[in-house]
Amino acid sequence: MKRSRINDIIRASDDFIGSFGFRLPKFAYFTPDQMIAGKDDYSGIINARLGWDITDYGLGKFDEMGLFLFTVRNGNVAALKSGSGMLYAEKIMISRQDQISPMHRHVVKSEDIINRGGAQLAIQMFESDSSGKIDPELDVTVARDGVRYRQAAGDVLVLDPGDSVTLMPGNWHKFWGEGGDVLIGEVSTVNDDVTDNIFAAPIGRFAQIDEDEPPLHLLVSDYDAWLGRGV
Repeated sequence: MKRSRINDIIRASDDFIGSFGFRLPKFAYFTPDQMIAGKDDYSGIINARLGWDITDYGLGKFDEMGLFLFTVRNGNVAALKSGSGMLYAEKIMISRQDQISPMHRHVVKSEDIINRGGAQLAIQMFESDSSGKIDPELDVTVARDGVRYRQAAGDVLVLDPGDSVTLMPGNWHKFWGEGGDVLIGEVSTVNDDVTDNIFAAPIGRFAQIDEDEPPLHLLVSDYDAWLGRGV
């Protein structure tokens, strides 16, 4: 993705999020120079990979297959293993109309996916077989706003604004905005986007960036190159 396109997506996404009354934390607006100058003070942000995350999954077609994410808070894997401390994470995301977030599952993370506003959120789901691959026959059982819900493999669950679904490790899912753009909340156990995303197709988690202009804000995938920490 061109950095200029990423910068445009950041601006448009910030406006879309704000239109629902959701406000991003102050660190969202740190410039790259501020992040570099204060990287020791901001180690909690950098190490937890909080911040902007825009991906086309390395495919170069963001409008068709992509996702905007902003990680607001996140614990760490060590705490999760110990069972004590900051064991949770929160993201705000945007699925544009018919923009696919591709089929994937998590090994460790359980998550609530919440339609925070806009259009409907469509989620196609499968269960895993004994080897972790998609089971095309097994019914999917999830909690929909705390109520047990069952549907056939490959069926699409539609969430209206205010609705949510709880996905457990092994639940295969892909999602998109149905009939318009959707603001999505994610509340989960500790988030590890480097190792805990298993995709059905051989794709990457992060975008490859063409630096055609300076970054407006750093992405979490920039932290290693720019700050020596992170992804």
